[in-house]
Amino acid sequence: MSNTLKRTLSPIVIAIAALGGAAGTVGAADRSVSLVQDPVIMRLSNDEFRIAFGIDAAHCADKGCNGTITYRVEWKTEGGASRVENKRVNYTVAPNATRTITVDRAYFDTAEGQHVTDVINVRVQHITCAEGTLTSL
Repeated sequence: MSNTLKRTLSPIVIAIAALGGAAGTVGAADRSVSLVQDPVIMRLSNDEFRIAFGIDAAHCADKGCNGTITYRVEWKTEGGASRVENKRVNYTVAPNATRTITVDRAYFDTAEGQHVTDVINVRVQHITCAEGTLTSL
């Protein structure tokens, strides 16, 4: 994992960082989105993190799109216990927008805040993309 991912960053820096850079495309060829860079990890407390994903959705700017990002997190406590978790976060890209950001809230510990934990690696496994945006009731 790069040193950038290990640093604790302010939300403003996260938003700027997540909207720059480039990463590989994932999804269907006609309606695909890609990450603009590797996920950014923010530490909020001993075991609380935010994981930010910058999304480039230029291919679905006309109608917008929505989907999910499935990712795998490897983490470790200060005592040496390590775990791997599969997580999922939703995103929505508004019509006429080419980029967005989504942030997942995560707690990683074996004893509810009793340990300092470190995120070792975040790896995106799959990104879905469906045309249009979801409306809430």
